[in-house]
Amino acid sequence: MYEVDGVARPADAVVAAWFRARRYIGDRDRVHIADLLYALLRHHARIAWWLAKHGRPDVPRNRLLAWLALDGRTTPDQVHVLFNGGKFAPAVLRDHERALVAKLQGCAIDHPAMPDEVRFECPSWAAEPLRRRFRDSFGREMAALLTAAPLDLRVNPLKSTREAMLRALRDFGLKAEAARMAPYGIRVKERPSLASLPMLRSGEVEIQDEGSQLVAMLVDARPGERVVDFCAGAGGKTLAIAAQMANKGHVMACDVLANRLKRAAERFRRAGLHNIETKPLASETDRWVKRHKGGFDRVLVDAPCSGTGTWRRNPDARWRPLGAGLDHLLPLQASILASAARLVKPGGRLVYATCSMLPEENEEQVAAFLAAHPAFQVVPLRAAAPQLTGSAHPDHLSLTPARHDTDGFFAAVMQRNAEALSEEPSAE
Repeated sequence: MYEVDGVARPADAVVAAWFRARRYIGDRDRVHIADLLYALLRHHARIAWWLAKHGRPDVPRNRLLAWLALDGRTTPDQVHVLFNGGKFAPAVLRDHERALVAKLQGCAIDHPAMPDEVRFECPSWAAEPLRRRFRDSFGREMAALLTAAPLDLRVNPLKSTREAMLRALRDFGLKAEAARMAPYGIRVKERPSLASLPMLRSGEVEIQDEGSQLVAMLVDARPGERVVDFCAGAGGKTLAIAAQMANKGHVMACDVLANRLKRAAERFRRAGLHNIETKPLASETDRWVKRHKGGFDRVLVDAPCSGTGTWRRNPDARWRPLGAGLDHLLPLQASILASAARLVKPGGRLVYATCSMLPEENEEQVAAFLAAHPAFQVVPLRAAAPQLTGSAHPDHLSLTPARHDTDGFFAAVMQRNAEALSEEPSAE
């Protein structure tokens, strides 16, 4: 917990590095340790509230003691046994710590006096826009964000089929089922040791939330086309797009973070995909964009965002500083979208996506872009992907944890009219 608090890296990366340095820890203990850490992260605000109520500092050791007492599954005697000062155990409890455990024993984690933002683990900067977005469903959606995210896999159709992978996973004794909406998706109902799954090492499947798979599907890339994933990051959607194209055509994976693209390239090779080229960019207005104006059939802009839709998967993210905040993110998203749009050829498709559930980052961004770029028109979801029903928005893909049991995702499909490119305003 001290390491998660002390570095800017996501919790899952910190945990992975911590386990790599302690290979002597068995699989069962690893699962238990990770589950305990994520429980602390998911109850962060409520534990802090209880500590403040009893005048105790909000530090990792107190958080752990408070959670063990509030969770109701560990007796005070068991807590004392756990904190025994042994080689791999925490230091023995002091008197004031024993008193804290005793005071919290039998208390529920939720308390009627808690403000809604505390009870729903919602940082103050996100509360108003999320209330505006969900209205009467605010509590239900916030509660869903506090649950553990499932393990979703995407089958690589170049190497296997969903039916074959379902059989293979079940042969490992895992409860696996076909995803509800994504055609290559599989949901695993358990938390296996990922290192034990050979299909991950072979590139037959990739870990990818079902919502993310649907965003990639909306690109609708065809074999032989030229496609850009403008904010490719770790390459999850790039992989899905290239597989859609049956390894034919050309996919450009662009990002301003060159190191992430280097790591993504290894995933591309493992998946057997040879139609992907990586391109580091200096910024969203890199000269490469101008040189390739109007040169691509499909462009995906998976814009950097607040990440509110990923909070159940990354519970630490809600409490990390949001860089310069929405005041910085919103104009950056607009600039990225406007610049990437220059790459779309007449008649081509532009997909704008985020893993956010804030209207400012989604519908409002799309509306502002369309007002400034009359050569583009929305392709309603019913036309872009008629098989996708139940979206929270009538024209765009809008997924939420409570309604769809996916991460929160937004995607708008737009098409450039067959007009002269010179009529488009410049992003520079």
